[in-house]
Amino acid sequence: MSTSRPLWLRWLLRIALSLAALAVAGFVWLFFLGGIAISDRAMLWRMLRGESIPAPTAAVVASQLRPAPGFEVGLYATDLPSARLMVVAQGGQVLLSQPRGGLVTVLEPDRDGDGRSDGRRVLFSGLDRPNGLDIHEGYLYVAEATQIFRIPFDSQTATVTGERQTLVAGLTADGSHWRKTARIGPDGALYVGQGSTCNVCIEADSRRATVMRWPREGGEGEVIATGTRNPYGFDWAPWDQSLYATENGRDLLGDDLPPDELNRIVPGGFYGWPFRHGRDIVDPDYGATTDPRISQAIAPAHEFGAHTAPLGIRFLRHPARPPAYARTALVALHGSWNRSTPAGYAVVALDFDESGRITERPFLDGFRGADGLIGRPVDVVEGGDGAIYVSDDYAGVIYRVRALQNSSSDG
Repeated sequence: MSTSRPLWLRWLLRIALSLAALAVAGFVWLFFLGGIAISDRAMLWRMLRGESIPAPTAAVVASQLRPAPGFEVGLYATDLPSARLMVVAQGGQVLLSQPRGGLVTVLEPDRDGDGRSDGRRVLFSGLDRPNGLDIHEGYLYVAEATQIFRIPFDSQTATVTGERQTLVAGLTADGSHWRKTARIGPDGALYVGQGSTCNVCIEADSRRATVMRWPREGGEGEVIATGTRNPYGFDWAPWDQSLYATENGRDLLGDDLPPDELNRIVPGGFYGWPFRHGRDIVDPDYGATTDPRISQAIAPAHEFGAHTAPLGIRFLRHPARPPAYARTALVALHGSWNRSTPAGYAVVALDFDESGRITERPFLDGFRGADGLIGRPVDVVEGGDGAIYVSDDYAGVIYRVRALQNSSSDG
């Protein structure tokens, strides 16, 4: 009896192989042979594979990284693959999410004064891509890819007790921007940022590309802001409690379009995506829509450079911070891929004047330099002693930035 495949099956296999070959060829053309602008193909390839580079040496950090005047920077902890979002406990411990490893790690404070964390321990393992973290009134909040839970937490010892309580379940995690950010706001509510599945599209899930809010004990949630492609980092201005969220704009419109954004989030606000970008850039694919929300789209509070990829944001609150940082937020710019020349790869300071005008200036620069690309900043947090911690998922490190003693830097 013949074991050869039927003719129709052979043709089907040939078509499938041909389509697969075309897909591979298309990928190679787009990402490696100049089909689209890419600022660093080696970086992009590692990013797609979830690979880190070796941590820079202390000598490289000293020679290449440039903190703002009046500050110094050093390596605080290394060997932390996929280092993303952080929160600082009252005991000085830095809690770090590592989504690709399913970890939440505790970095012990620097009690011996050598500039490095005194040790680490795994608080959680086996989680589903944890990202957002927050501490509030005796609980640690953790945002996994499809759910958010809290657990009783001792903020002095950075230890947990009791059982996890699931607050939010059933979130989607398909597509591009699956990471969830979760923070407790000044009103005591749980705020969640969830990005889009795509570069630019109409979402099937109305919770994607939004900022949402729940009671911190769980219960009925609500979408409070839409049209935010990837609201990855957010924080509240300490002087008026306004909520600001970073947003990465769409790709594939060239080197300088559209700008990335900082949005002032107001309940019920629509922020333009996917129809409009920046202050009024019409999307070539979706801009012809008659969606009635477009006329009410809220312009960004600040425009970053295109493809600089702003992620974590933190308003500085420590009473001993230099006077030039009285009304300042720090933002981590993860850095470009969809650009012919690199941009971003820095931490910048956003200074807010009393009228609401925002000015951007460098705070920690030099991640690209003589020794090549040594890192990609993700998040920024401020410790109880005023030290500033910067996470970097590309080299798997945490940096600590501190004001020099007796410094009164004017920035």
